[in-house]
Amino acid sequence: MPAIGIDLGTTNSCLATVEGGAPEVITNAEGERTTPSVVAFTKDGERLVGTVALRQIAMNPTRTISSVKRHMGTEWRKSIDGKQYSPQEISAMILRKLRRDAERFAGQEVVDAVVTVPAYFNDMQRNATKDAGTIAGLNVLRIINEPTAAALAYGLDHGDPQMVMVYDLGGGTFDVSVIEIGDGVIEVLSTAGDNHLGGDDFDERLTEHLIEAFERETGMSIAQDEMARERVREAAEAAKKELSSMESTIVSLPFLAQGPAGPVHLEQTITRAEFDRLTRDLIESTTDAVNQALNDAGIAASELGEVLLVGGSTRIPAVQEHVYRLTGKRPSSSINPDECVAQGAAVQAATLASARSGCTDLMPRGGELLLLDVIPISFAIETVGGVATRVIERNTTLPVHYEQVFTTAAPFQTKVEINVLQGERPMASDNRSIGKFTLKGIKRAPAGAPQINVSFDIDANGILMVTAKDLGTGNEQSITITDSERMTDAEIQDAIRDAERYEAEDDAKRASIEERARAERLVADANEKLKEQGKEMEKDDKRRLKASIGNVQRYLAKRPEKMKDAERANFTSAIQELESLL
Repeated sequence: MPAIGIDLGTTNSCLATVEGGAPEVITNAEGERTTPSVVAFTKDGERLVGTVALRQIAMNPTRTISSVKRHMGTEWRKSIDGKQYSPQEISAMILRKLRRDAERFAGQEVVDAVVTVPAYFNDMQRNATKDAGTIAGLNVLRIINEPTAAALAYGLDHGDPQMVMVYDLGGGTFDVSVIEIGDGVIEVLSTAGDNHLGGDDFDERLTEHLIEAFERETGMSIAQDEMARERVREAAEAAKKELSSMESTIVSLPFLAQGPAGPVHLEQTITRAEFDRLTRDLIESTTDAVNQALNDAGIAASELGEVLLVGGSTRIPAVQEHVYRLTGKRPSSSINPDECVAQGAAVQAATLASARSGCTDLMPRGGELLLLDVIPISFAIETVGGVATRVIERNTTLPVHYEQVFTTAAPFQTKVEINVLQGERPMASDNRSIGKFTLKGIKRAPAGAPQINVSFDIDANGILMVTAKDLGTGNEQSITITDSERMTDAEIQDAIRDAERYEAEDDAKRASIEERARAERLVADANEKLKEQGKEMEKDDKRRLKASIGNVQRYLAKRPEKMKDAERANFTSAIQELESLL
């Protein structure tokens, strides 16, 4: 069974597998090499994913969801028709569509996958991504960082020892990693970034500029008109892409609003210089992460062998120039910024699947590449006075096992609560709490007497697990993670059933549409036969054919969603009868 690599992107997602030892991008059912990460709900309850969802966003903005990746690992919910959808469930709809595309390509069931995340995703975001894969029916072999995946794709053809920087500016996130490529080993030395910086922010800057220009010229405000605003945003995104290869472009949106004197249009010329001015601070904000990654890796920019650009937003000329100014190196053009992350994920998926099955046919060319990744953000514990006491430093190589002995702060405590944090700030309140772990049943004793050994294990996915042991009694206690942002096992199972139910309903709808189309063709063929051969036909044959046509047309007149199971069965029988008479 093939294993696949999935780049689950903010704006677009990409899918790849290894064939003949080389990673190959899988085109989707629409024939595209990337799939828009967009989900829409039509008014009749149909779910649309990908290009079909993107095409109708301007007409259906309130029931269309894009850039959901920015909400992963949060309490964000979208209410549609009275049901609350989590980021995991929306992402699972995208992953399920990608899985179907992979199965269409492979001609068999596909389950195993490696899914990528931004390097700067925290524990909650990584868990949410893995949960989304589970809901989509995938066995997520590994969660790996996007820059690391890009380096894997690059290292497959460029295995000479070298230091590489991966500058990954996608639709919604920014990461930079320094990676050392050696003899069959790809080792991440450092990583830094921003989970809320990407192409969406560039689009928003230009969107606001166009709306303000429209208001100045017309005196009309469209800021609260969701449909008009979405049209401007789409035009802004298109203009951004055009300005990557042109010095200026014209944004033209006829009939954008209705004024007292009739329709009002928007037409603005945008130059590349103007766009660069609007977004300069966004590009400049990547500087600190680049410098941090170099400092953490302990190298100078001059020691880099290559700089790889990943993500569609790196096509912006000002971004490329900024990277050149920071590193002194012209970025490499040896990898496709839209596809290399999925290709690298596919290489890792093939490596893991081969190791698990023992089937060397699955192995990428060049044999196994050992991947050594790091944790992007430090782990800490809240201690007395609200201090964040660091326990695992950022850029520690995965997997990690760490133990620390804790004790009680007050006399005769029977339980202790440990607040686990992620972040780099000295005070607990300034970091992200990812879980509060409570150990109960401690024997009453003076403060400082009990000894509780807490172990931290971070797996290859960068996901944390915690266990505790009371050294006084030797009893190992379970720890309860109390975090409302994680989906429980029951919630995940409910989401899986919901996804499977809707997939079955979608399949039933498609089958119904195909059956009705077949029925309409048969009716047309039967009427044509009556027209051409009616005079020569036996009277009974003619009567049976007319009755059969009428029977099929009677069912065609009914709305498919209103038909009961018995009627659907009778409709199928009527179609078969008509077909037998032709």
